[in-house]
Amino acid sequence: MKLAPIGARSGASLIALVAAAGGIAGQAHAAAFYLQEQSTKAIGRAFSGEVSEQGAQQQWWNPAAIGGITEIQTYQGLTAILPHANSTDRGTTVQGPGLLGGAIVPAGGNPNQHNPVHNGYLPNGGFAIPLGDKLAFGFTVSSPYSFTTNYGDDSWARYGADKTRLRTFDFQPSLAWAPNEHLSIGAGPNIEYVRATLSNFLPDPLAPTVNPDGHQYLKGSGWDVGYSVGFQYHNDKVDLGWSYKSAIKHTLKGHLIIDGFDPTKDPFASIINQRVDGAKASFTTPWQVNLGLRYHVTPALTVNGQITRFGWDKFSAISLGGLPALLGNQTIAENYHNTWSYALGLDYKVSPKLTLRTGVQRDLSPISATNRDPRVPDGSRWNFAGGGSYEMTQHMGLDFAASYDKIKSEPIDKTESLLAAPLVETLFTDGYLHNGRAIVLSLGGHLTF
Repeated sequence: MKLAPIGARSGASLIALVAAAGGIAGQAHAAAFYLQEQSTKAIGRAFSGEVSEQGAQQQWWNPAAIGGITEIQTYQGLTAILPHANSTDRGTTVQGPGLLGGAIVPAGGNPNQHNPVHNGYLPNGGFAIPLGDKLAFGFTVSSPYSFTTNYGDDSWARYGADKTRLRTFDFQPSLAWAPNEHLSIGAGPNIEYVRATLSNFLPDPLAPTVNPDGHQYLKGSGWDVGYSVGFQYHNDKVDLGWSYKSAIKHTLKGHLIIDGFDPTKDPFASIINQRVDGAKASFTTPWQVNLGLRYHVTPALTVNGQITRFGWDKFSAISLGGLPALLGNQTIAENYHNTWSYALGLDYKVSPKLTLRTGVQRDLSPISATNRDPRVPDGSRWNFAGGGSYEMTQHMGLDFAASYDKIKSEPIDKTESLLAAPLVETLFTDGYLHNGRAIVLSLGGHLTF
């Protein structure tokens, strides 16, 4: 007997984990699996002024932000992300292979999962150096897609998600040119390294939920490059900024291990259990366009506004390759759609040493009904933030911020194939994400020379 690709779901997971902001991880920070906490100042005003403000801390959003600087600037920060949410089963089922009758049975397992996402700690930092009167060089290190999640071995979601770990390291060198005191233009590459591991359970095709589950473990990594461009305009009353961050096509290379199927109970076990080296998976993270305005109402008070358009339609599918004939190459549909985020905030200079900030952001989810799985249940959110900066000396200051994210409850309702013909099994996920929220705390510092 020749089997068609067994790894449709298994191999897909090698990079589906990038979509997997695991349980609720992506929800704690921004739409889907994007992390926007790339500076403490930005967190404090709910990301309302980053694309239009000058300085090293704004480089991630706009490389033109360092144009016109007159001193060396550095910043560093550490952010604690403390998510909370529950996911509850509402009747998830598994349909066995049609070859064996196609019976539909409950997935079973613990119907309630509390806080499947681990607390996260996100560092960030960078610097900028003036190169004469008009040119500046900057460099930032960030982690725009990172999380760790852990569903229990007995969870109702174990077939859709078990343990996931994703780390993305983004290195952005930038050059900015300021032809005059009002205008700055900047650009630079985004060099990204992605490292990921993922595991989940697989129901036995002969007798799902009766025979012991199988298990899969995936690991992969890769380097890829995108770019950022932007400009800023400044006068005595207004700071205007625009930037574009490109989509990045990522290719992960690694291995897939499937084991755990019992050959004494399932004659297919010896075929399914295997290790595959040299597996490849590709996906594309979204582009984003940022437009922002800062209006100086008085010398002390500044009103900030920012709109971002995310090109999530780039994450339309996961393409798999490098697999043996038994597993075959696959394209897994994700069907994300483009979204918006809107932010409004205030900066108020209480004294020459102390500046306070606040802001609110509305961030919309790119995942539509019937495409939401346990890895990225995701919901649109409101982000309420506050923070400030305290200048300890003329050249050194502290930044601090806190925010509260309220995440909309949503059904988890995706249908997926777990194996492939003639052993294809279908997972009908029927769950609910609720009580989703996150507290974000950040502390950082900045220096000038």
